[in-house]
Amino acid sequence: MTNGFSRTEFYFFIPTVSILGVGCSKEAGPKAKSLGFKKALIVTDAGLAKLGVADIIGGYLKAEGVDYVLYSGAEPNPTDINVRDGVKVWKDNGCDSLVSLGGGSSHDCGKGIGLMMSNPGMDIRDFEGLDKSTKNFVPYIAINTTAGTASEMTRFCIITNTDTHVKMAIVDWRVTAQCCIVDPVLMLGKPPALTAATGMDALTHAVEAYVSTIAEPITDACAIKAIELIAKSLSRAVALGSDLQARDDMAWAEFLAGMAFNNAGLGYVHAMAHQLGGFYNLPHGVCNAILLPHVEQFNLIAAPQRMADIAKAMGVRTESMSVLDAAQAAVDAIKALSASIGIPPNLTVLGVKEQDLKVMAENAKKDVCQLMNPRTATLDQVIEIYKNAM
Repeated sequence: MTNGFSRTEFYFFIPTVSILGVGCSKEAGPKAKSLGFKKALIVTDAGLAKLGVADIIGGYLKAEGVDYVLYSGAEPNPTDINVRDGVKVWKDNGCDSLVSLGGGSSHDCGKGIGLMMSNPGMDIRDFEGLDKSTKNFVPYIAINTTAGTASEMTRFCIITNTDTHVKMAIVDWRVTAQCCIVDPVLMLGKPPALTAATGMDALTHAVEAYVSTIAEPITDACAIKAIELIAKSLSRAVALGSDLQARDDMAWAEFLAGMAFNNAGLGYVHAMAHQLGGFYNLPHGVCNAILLPHVEQFNLIAAPQRMADIAKAMGVRTESMSVLDAAQAAVDAIKALSASIGIPPNLTVLGVKEQDLKVMAENAKKDVCQLMNPRTATLDQVIEIYKNAM
């Protein structure tokens, strides 16, 4: 039984092997060898390349006899140009396998490169939508360095179309990594603002999956546990980036939230945030954090008991409350957490302009993520949610 209707079958997508825990990134070499890697393309961003993190991972590969080439062109909100540039590096160097290293941008860029290399003759834009690839994916390991997107373990790939400035949602089971590695040591020392934004991204994944129309018991369990861990540890991780216990909790939280939304889907928060990223190149986690309470306020009448469950998971004492009051308390708790860790208060301070809301709302209505939202919104209602977040 799903949240709202019944169906006869349920698909569950997850990497073949997932490795989590302190120091586990050293397993990259042995796993690459076992998957038959000969020459890997490591896809990462300029920051991780400059810090030498990519070369550390490359050293693990070399120790197992696996050669590698570095492509550090993954930008925040990666574009079709980034993907095509990475494909050229792959071809020029005769690579046969893929390692994505970083947060969502690196993983999404890497998946895009892998899609093009697995499906000769197709461009990254051809994969927008659901399961558009036709060939098996290249050998692939994803190594995570942030506690947010869970892109290292999902079948989602978000790439910006540079002609339309729209984020293309590519959802394809073949891009799921054969092995994903989530090592909290790689997350130590991340800046507070990045920790806050990625943590709220993980919370958004868990909340949207929990209220999704296709939620199932297994996704519910993952989502609620993720919310509990985020409520317990996100503030600590923001306050003290070297707190390894908080980082480990957040690593588990983002992975569990990924398990939830990878199978239950998302909702209007992501559909609308994708437009902000495409139009303004804004940080995805920040956009999610600002939109989340406003979308869930809209959703409240459609899923009051589930919102009440979320309030309890966030530590609200709901025993003496009505279901509707507890549901409202969840929205309030989300707002309070967001404010306490320094998330910007609204979209206006990010430079969002009211004249762009209509076209962004139109695009959000076409985004695949909105299909699982518990309450269907009209175009005017999506515009109104944007306005409420201004």
